[in-house]
Amino acid sequence: MRNKDIAICLRTVDYSETSQIATLFCREAGKISAIAKGSRRKKSSFDGPLEIFTYGDVIYTLPKQDGSLATLIELDQRPVFVGLRHRLYTMNCALFAAELTNKFTQDFDPHPDLFDNFVQFLQDLRTSEDETAAIRLLVIFQLTLLSDIGSGLILSRCANCSAPYSSTWPRIYFTSQAHGIVCPDCEISYPDKIRLSRTSAACISDLQKFKNADPDRVREIERLLVRHFTELLHKPPRMAKFFS
Repeated sequence: MRNKDIAICLRTVDYSETSQIATLFCREAGKISAIAKGSRRKKSSFDGPLEIFTYGDVIYTLPKQDGSLATLIELDQRPVFVGLRHRLYTMNCALFAAELTNKFTQDFDPHPDLFDNFVQFLQDLRTSEDETAAIRLLVIFQLTLLSDIGSGLILSRCANCSAPYSSTWPRIYFTSQAHGIVCPDCEISYPDKIRLSRTSAACISDLQKFKNADPDRVREIERLLVRHFTELLHKPPRMAKFFS
């Protein structure tokens, strides 16, 4: 049975001289791994070899058994995200978002809202005015990803005792163990905690403030998220080295 969807490519691996294996993030089906037979030929039903961020309507057949690959029959490529490659920092942000989306979603587990947010993130990234603006978009997408997969961060109150966040706290910490910020009374219980500046704590707990945050605050919050994703994966993401 043929299935139709819209998809964006998260990863490709050459399978043979003429074929590729692609990891596709589909709006309705979720993530799928599919073999694209003949995609590397000059003339194929894929409009050329598949690349990361290839985007468009797809037709595929499901795998015949668990653990095997779907078969990609057609991908009508739309050259929407070509501009991402024109600036190194936009490409790095896009690659990091793609890596995390691949790592934190499961095969055939639909996330239509996350798909829409990912596409919008890439569109906004193309027109970001500078590196700080690009990283700001990345942070917002990362927070959206965590929320969508059920691991949203607790940022408006202490993740342990639920005391509302207050700018009067003498110290503010973030801990991956509790998935959020902790107050001075609770921080002793979390050896993995890292201290946040007061300004960054205010920004991460209020996205309206974050959208106007200065470059130092944006980078501090991104480093915090890199550390958090490293804890969740038990190893640094491959793209983390560009943001640490």
